[in-house]
Amino acid sequence: MKLGITGLPNVGKSALFNALTNSAVPSENYPFCTIDPNVGVVAVPDKRLDFLASLYDPEKYTPAVIEFVDIAGLVKGASRGEGLGNKFLGHIREVDAILHVVRCFDDPDVAHVDGSVDPLRDLETINFELYFADMEVLERRIDRTKKLMKGDKGLASEVALLERIYASLVDGVPARALSYTDDEEKLVNTLGLLSKKPILYVANIGEDAIGDEDNIEYVKAVKEYAAKENSGVITICAQIEAEIALLDEDERSAFLEDMGLEESGLDRLIRTSYDVLGLISYLTGGPKEVRAWTIKRGTKAPQAAGKIHSDFERGFIRAEVISYDDLVEQGNMANAKEKGLVRSEGKEYVMQDGDVVLFRINV
Repeated sequence: MKLGITGLPNVGKSALFNALTNSAVPSENYPFCTIDPNVGVVAVPDKRLDFLASLYDPEKYTPAVIEFVDIAGLVKGASRGEGLGNKFLGHIREVDAILHVVRCFDDPDVAHVDGSVDPLRDLETINFELYFADMEVLERRIDRTKKLMKGDKGLASEVALLERIYASLVDGVPARALSYTDDEEKLVNTLGLLSKKPILYVANIGEDAIGDEDNIEYVKAVKEYAAKENSGVITICAQIEAEIALLDEDERSAFLEDMGLEESGLDRLIRTSYDVLGLISYLTGGPKEVRAWTIKRGTKAPQAAGKIHSDFERGFIRAEVISYDDLVEQGNMANAKEKGLVRSEGKEYVMQDGDVVLFRINV
C-alpha cells in the first residue's frame, strides 16, 4: 500500500519524506527539486510487538510496513500540464492515499511559490487541480456511456451517478465526500478518480509553534477545511522531525523528553497514515518470529491467514485468538488460557486490530 506525499512546491514534502525514511533526498529552496518520485518503505511503530518480543525473545522481529512516495509539487494549471503537471498527476494516480502537506509557518528565508503563505489558497490550488483532472475523466466517460445508452437504457443510472459526481466537483466537493451504494462504490472505484482517494492533510508548522499547534490560525483554517469533507489533519514540524530521525534511540528519547513529548510527530503520522489506508494489524508470536501482519479492516479470519501463506486460507480450520489487551493483563499466554481468554474463532470471524492469533490449518 502506497501513500503519496504531495502539495505545492517548497512546503516541506521532501523534508517530511527524509524524516520518514531517514534518507538524503534533496530538499532545496526552489520549486521542482523533486521530479522523479522517491519511494521509501517505512516500518509502522507498534509497541505491541515489543511486548510480544519480551515474551518470546524471538530470532526475528517484523513490523508492518507501508510505502511513502515523495511526489513533486503541483502548481496551478497542473491539470493542463503546467509544471510537468501531467506527469505528477500520473504519479498520484498510482498511490492508494494522499498525504497533502500544507505550509503553516512564516519564514522569509523559505520561498513560497505564490509569494505568501495562505493555507486555504494552497489547499484549494492543489485540490482544484485534482478536481479538474477528474472532471476530464468524467466528461469522457459520460460521453461514451451516453452513446452506449442508445442500445442499453439500463445505463441511465450510471450516467446519473457520473453526472452527480461531476456536479459535486464543480461545487468543490471531492468524490470521496459523497455517499454511494455498494454497486455505485464498485463503479466509482473503476474510474481512478484522484479526489476519491483517502486524504490526510499534514499541517507543517514552524519549530517555534511546537506545543502550541491548536492556537495557530493557519492550522485552524486547515482543520476547518478538512472537516467539511470528513478528512483528517495531523500537525507536524517536518524540519524538526527530519533532525530527530537522524538521532540514535537514546538521543531521540532525550530530545522528546526535553520537548515534553511522549512520541515523535512522525510516529503519529505513520500510524495515522496506516489508518487512513483502512489497514489494521494482527499479531503472531513465537521463538522464531514476532510479526505484525497487515490486512484491510473487515477482513475475515481465513483471508487473514492467507496473508501468511495461501495454503493457510485453503486449509483454514480455526483461529485461536486473544486480544492484545487481555494478553498484557494476564502477562503471558499460559495465564490467558487458564482464564479462558483465548477464543476459538471460525471462518466468519472478522479480525480486529491487535488480535494475537494462532491459525489451525489442515493442508
